[in-house]
Amino acid sequence: MEIGILGLPLSGKSTLFEIMTALRSRDVHGEVCVRGQATVPDERFEHLVKIFQPLKVSPAKVPFVDVNAVGERAWDALRQNLSGADGFVQVVDGFSVDRVEEVIKRYQQMEDELIISDLQIVENRLERIEKTSKKGLSPQDVAQAQILPLLKEQLDRGKPLRELGLTAEEVHSLRSFSFWSIRPELVVVNTAEGNPGMADAFKELVAPQTPVLGICCLTEAELAGLSREEQKEFLADLGIEEPAFGRIIRAAFSLLGRIAYFTCGADEVKSWVIPACSKAPKAAAAIHKDFERGFIKAEVVSYADFQLFGSAFAAAKAAGKMRLEGKEYIVQDGDIITFRFNV
Repeated sequence: MEIGILGLPLSGKSTLFEIMTALRSRDVHGEVCVRGQATVPDERFEHLVKIFQPLKVSPAKVPFVDVNAVGERAWDALRQNLSGADGFVQVVDGFSVDRVEEVIKRYQQMEDELIISDLQIVENRLERIEKTSKKGLSPQDVAQAQILPLLKEQLDRGKPLRELGLTAEEVHSLRSFSFWSIRPELVVVNTAEGNPGMADAFKELVAPQTPVLGICCLTEAELAGLSREEQKEFLADLGIEEPAFGRIIRAAFSLLGRIAYFTCGADEVKSWVIPACSKAPKAAAAIHKDFERGFIKAEVVSYADFQLFGSAFAAAKAAGKMRLEGKEYIVQDGDIITFRFNV
């Protein structure tokens, strides 16, 4: 799982990366590509840590990638370093202009680059298929010949592939192309201090179907440098419940269809990141492949029930809220699980 950060020069994308990961990407030995991990804010996890007081804590993490691409070969640098990203956060400059139309123009400039790149891939592939004799076409070629014209039509309209409504199977069949605009995207509007409404105006006019969040990187960078208590005082003065970058991290986590379950004990409280709709054995594999191979049962209590019954396993069990689930159980976000296995 990896999320690439996109944005035009001076949009604030590297600043956002630094705020979320505490890594100054521009200072890492002059590297073009820098990878960092952002901790997912989760009150449930913090409560479990408080209850169990473990020797080790391991919260959920989201990996981000920042590419310092400049000059004539900037697009090549992006293509090379973000081709494996599962999704994107596009940062748009909303602080240096007064009109939302200018913000829209900057957003569309980057979107057009992604769409044109995808269109070139589709056209090249269709051209090669047309030059191949029918007898020489593989079953994969035949399948691509049927779906690629649909993709070309969408891209010719200047629309990203993610809006085409492709099935999971269709998206999977196209994975070898590494299309840019087929991957999920979160748009972050970097606003000026005192103008958070710019992000709302942008969402209303441009991307009602796309996740959009606003952030003032200038304020958030100042906030990120404070202690936890100082942050609370700072936010209270502004009338804000939590830093905006925390919402962005959670939104990026959700963007990729990930959930978290917990394992708890005196040694460690850990948040395990898995794809949504994972069955219990696959969820167990996040801990170790042996857990999946020798899976017997999953002892499960939801976080809500655990908290409802005094944050005590014994009380939750006495109330019938601790369950033994089998191989077909779909793990839910916030489940607290102990796996039973034998290898």
